[in-house]
Amino acid sequence: MATDLDYGAFIEKFILEPPPATSSPHGLPLNSLTFAVKDIFDVDGYVTGFGNPQWAMTHPAAKSTAPAVSALLKGGATCLGKTVMDEMAYCMYGENKHYGTPKNPCVPDRVPGGSSSGSAVAVAAELVDFSLGTDTGASVRVPASYCGIYGFRPSHGLVSTTGVIPMSQSFDTVGWFARDPMILNRVGRVLLELPDANPVKPSQIIIPEDCFRLLSVPIDRVTQVLIKSVEKLFGHHVMKHTTLGDYVMAKVPSLKPFMSDRNDSKEHNIPSLVALSSAMRLLQRYEVKNNHRKWVDMAEPDLGPGISERVRDALRTTDENIGFCHSMKSELREALTLLLGDFGVLAIPTVPAPPPKLQTEVTSLENNLVRSFSLLSIAGVSGFCQVCIPLGMYDNLPVSVSLLAKHGSDGFLLNLVEILHDTLNEQIEIAQKMSY
Repeated sequence: MATDLDYGAFIEKFILEPPPATSSPHGLPLNSLTFAVKDIFDVDGYVTGFGNPQWAMTHPAAKSTAPAVSALLKGGATCLGKTVMDEMAYCMYGENKHYGTPKNPCVPDRVPGGSSSGSAVAVAAELVDFSLGTDTGASVRVPASYCGIYGFRPSHGLVSTTGVIPMSQSFDTVGWFARDPMILNRVGRVLLELPDANPVKPSQIIIPEDCFRLLSVPIDRVTQVLIKSVEKLFGHHVMKHTTLGDYVMAKVPSLKPFMSDRNDSKEHNIPSLVALSSAMRLLQRYEVKNNHRKWVDMAEPDLGPGISERVRDALRTTDENIGFCHSMKSELREALTLLLGDFGVLAIPTVPAPPPKLQTEVTSLENNLVRSFSLLSIAGVSGFCQVCIPLGMYDNLPVSVSLLAKHGSDGFLLNLVEILHDTLNEQIEIAQKMSY
């Protein structure tokens, strides 16, 4: 059970040591590091709780450990326990009515983000060196942004999800958090089974100006930190600008059934990306129903506000337009691969707004959710890898930016973030002294 001493991050504490090393443990990539795992991963001998006490009471203890967790142990890291999460991984804010809301160390009166809330808080509060989460729609990237730490969503399908309770297999990924990009990279190389490789200079870094117009903070506070850092390291010719919404509209014809007839102001949303988000959430609901309807009907679980409504909506979902959703995934991946090329990077806001205050009415967050998922669905639907990079504070609230690279370019992206680190920190320090 969560306690104030650990910021409410842990639901269960235990110690899993690395297996005995056949050679010196000092040579292991994660030697002496500690980590925590979201309570969605199987650990042999422990019940996987899925954020809900009724789920825990109706499921037996795991008989094996998820390969992702085992890989980290074999890499030399020590696991310190399991972390609190949103019920059924079905929220992006991190408030759990049963186990409490992990306290955001960055801004204690704000939500920590979810659904991997405890994993993010454990890292931000320096309780562990890194942690494991999952990211289907947003569940690593949002809490990383809200807690002011690094978060990585890998290319879809590259890290094993065996031993992880499924939510929506079309989008489920195993992600991770760290306070610095060096550890983020080391963890990634273990999970992705990547050899050490020399960093590669990005061919281009694309700034989609329409996406940055969604920000509630001054645009320059985010873009200029990144642009100045990139230009210092790689030259100004690397920076490109585009309008992503128009590009997606032209290249992803399967979005048509999801386009709204409403004449919403483009200042507040990007129609093609709203449609992308709508399609993604439809497929997600459909797969949640297929995965969990039997248990929901049997257990009739007591679910928190917002989550209960989402689960009810999922159970009513039919297969109408599901074929378009799958076509859209292929079309978007092809379109963005063409846009970026082998070593291109797409920069976007991780989220459009800072973390909401604790216990904000769910209905008042709907506009924030729509705008957030317009951005979050880009990596979700394409299957591209995405990293959330903290950019310090603005108006005493955390700011971040995200970088995306094409499917399978995870090692390249992890190296790039490490290269950018020192220069970004210089620019963050300058930006925090300026008024916008």
